[in-house]
Amino acid sequence: MTTTWAAPVVATAGDSDPAAPLVVLLHGRGSHEQEIIALAEHLPAGPAYAAVRAPIAEGGGYAWFANRGIGRPVAGSLRATMDWFWQWLDEVAPPGRPVVLIGFSGGAAFAGGLLLDDPDRYAGGAVLYGTLPFEAGVPTTPARLAGVPVVVAQGEHDSVIPRELLDRTWSYLLGESGAPTVARRDPVGHGISAEALATLAGWLRERLTFLAHRGRPAAGPATWAALPGGRLPTRAGARPAVTSGIPQEQRSDTAPVHLQEEVFARIAALPGVGTRQSAISVPGARGFQLAPPRLGPVDAFIVPSAGEFAHVHPGSDGSLHVALPPALAADVVAKGWGVAHPLAGVRLTPGMVLLFGPRDPAELQTVVAVVTTSHAWATGQHV
Repeated sequence: MTTTWAAPVVATAGDSDPAAPLVVLLHGRGSHEQEIIALAEHLPAGPAYAAVRAPIAEGGGYAWFANRGIGRPVAGSLRATMDWFWQWLDEVAPPGRPVVLIGFSGGAAFAGGLLLDDPDRYAGGAVLYGTLPFEAGVPTTPARLAGVPVVVAQGEHDSVIPRELLDRTWSYLLGESGAPTVARRDPVGHGISAEALATLAGWLRERLTFLAHRGRPAAGPATWAALPGGRLPTRAGARPAVTSGIPQEQRSDTAPVHLQEEVFARIAALPGVGTRQSAISVPGARGFQLAPPRLGPVDAFIVPSAGEFAHVHPGSDGSLHVALPPALAADVVAKGWGVAHPLAGVRLTPGMVLLFGPRDPAELQTVVAVVTTSHAWATGQHV
């Protein structure tokens, strides 16, 4: 049976220029577009804001959440509602116009479904006090959201969204999704805290500024020339624990110190590499930097002004931050070797990942090969 939706009802605010970045605000059950458009008053000036009324139909709509069965949307209803939304979006935001989705509660699940279904369509998204639509027919595979910056905000005392779904959303976004994710949990219930709203506003401002100044990321090499067969193997075991904020650090399953030192020695020996305290990381982090002229693109560097393409963290951590081409950064996440940096594509190069430290000699070879690829990109080599 085909569902027929009513024409979209849209509330707008902000810039009326049809070329301005578009921020779409999506509300949850019990709310409406006039309420959520008020968020625009607390968000940066510059983009256009649009709040779209949720189409409610039996078994459908993007406000799926009631007190029973919350977080379990029906795949068919999600598909139909996304198709309805895209018809509207394609009219107001043709290709080339940046679109950011911000969803609250039920609207967060809809925003997450849209991101997961077509991640290349969006410049970013926010999942506020809600859950991703797991098991609703959209992919939640490793690295599915690689290169798509996301904000996730949750309430520690939220009694509306089941805790297991909040935890699953948190874990996926901060880990295998590949999304550069700014995350916060505040001691509130099912409502946006002032701190979360401030975080969202700052993130949105920086993300849109980054897009305006840097444009699409440089493609870079798409194969691992320093690895056998040009392929990255899958890392054994579960991903280590990583901090959810900044500084981003590896907290478990850390590399033995002697292997950390071997990583440092081998990268420091690459052509043209100098080492000193990282220009961006914590005290004791050792940066790998190139002197001018630097032939690689700006995206090949964590700190372009310092020529820093990677750094290794102090011994208690032992992980590295590395600038990689977007496709290879996604591969690192998908194969279990690292996670995206929260500010990749927001303040830092889009392909910046935290690379887990090696646990044995075989992993040492892989980790060094990954950083060697970063070095080749930064030095302008064709690999």
